[in-house]
Amino acid sequence: MTRRRSVLSATAALVLLTGSTAACTIKNSDEPSAAAAASAQTGGGSAELADGSGTKVALVPGGAHPYFQPWKQAGAKAKKTLGLGDVTFDETAEWDQQKQNDLLSTLAARGYNAFGIFGVSPTDINSTFADLKSQGFAVASLASCPAGGTNEADFCLSTDVELAAYKAAQAAIKAMGGKGALVHLTGNNVDANTQLRMKGVQKAVKETGGKVTLLQTITDIDKDLQTAQKAVSDLIAAKGAQIQGIVSTAYNPAVAAAEAVHETGSKAKVVAIDDDAKILSSIKNGSVTATVVQNPVGQAEIGTWALALLQTKQCTMAKPGQIVDSGSFVVTKANVADYDSARQAKTAELKKQFADTYLSCR
Repeated sequence: MTRRRSVLSATAALVLLTGSTAACTIKNSDEPSAAAAASAQTGGGSAELADGSGTKVALVPGGAHPYFQPWKQAGAKAKKTLGLGDVTFDETAEWDQQKQNDLLSTLAARGYNAFGIFGVSPTDINSTFADLKSQGFAVASLASCPAGGTNEADFCLSTDVELAAYKAAQAAIKAMGGKGALVHLTGNNVDANTQLRMKGVQKAVKETGGKVTLLQTITDIDKDLQTAQKAVSDLIAAKGAQIQGIVSTAYNPAVAAAEAVHETGSKAKVVAIDDDAKILSSIKNGSVTATVVQNPVGQAEIGTWALALLQTKQCTMAKPGQIVDSGSFVVTKANVADYDSARQAKTAELKKQFADTYLSCR
């Protein structure tokens, strides 16, 4: 559910850090608040939120989708941990940009003053961000960045979807023994996310030097599970014998592919996306080789924290519109029991990166 833009390399991040204001400090779990306050006096500022009681954060997906459900719990936890005025999770029944805009206006009228948004239309969402910013609200683009080279939100925290798809295709190719025919199942063809995912898969295939061929790319099958199930069923019936690997970079096709391979006894190696319970159980029983999980909890947790710092004016963005990769992780039978520890470590790393590099705090 994400859009990839160029993310700061480690070198670029270091240059930005050394060339801007001193790093902000954050309070670690074993560090007393007084120490954080003392370090703030050095002039670097503190990224430990002083008072978030006046900040009301709205986390707003583009529409209903299982990917966003972890935002609810993460937002509720952030409200309690940070002492925020409120955190709400709200979504429209349909994936429609105007309806999302109307919802955002309603939330603003109800007193919400910081917004974490997955925009419905990547080509139009910048105007929505700009409008909210003009009203004095802090705005984050979460799980998806605007199309093109400009981000009018304060920052974008999103999966590098091209990289995630590349990792998924590499895992599928490895499971195939480095040769054979691969099929790519994905989402809406006109979505910039989908185009980037297709590039990631194509890159991995190209690197095999012709040993692996991309037999087919099937788009527009992530609307719902039923649509995906029919598409995968038709694929297996028509070309099952030719397929050595299936990589899915969209949620519903991933679940459908796992089900189809298990039910038909297909020998195709399946690599999925995200950590739906069906996917994880399929990894355990061997019908799915691997999955590439994203970091929706980290997006909501770090997004809410950073939005509060921005809305209270305690911090500003060192580079407005900064784009940050929230991480992607390959899960196999070997690490299916404890993969979330890597994701939690990434979230902790993201918090440090924001404090050290992306935020300028007083």
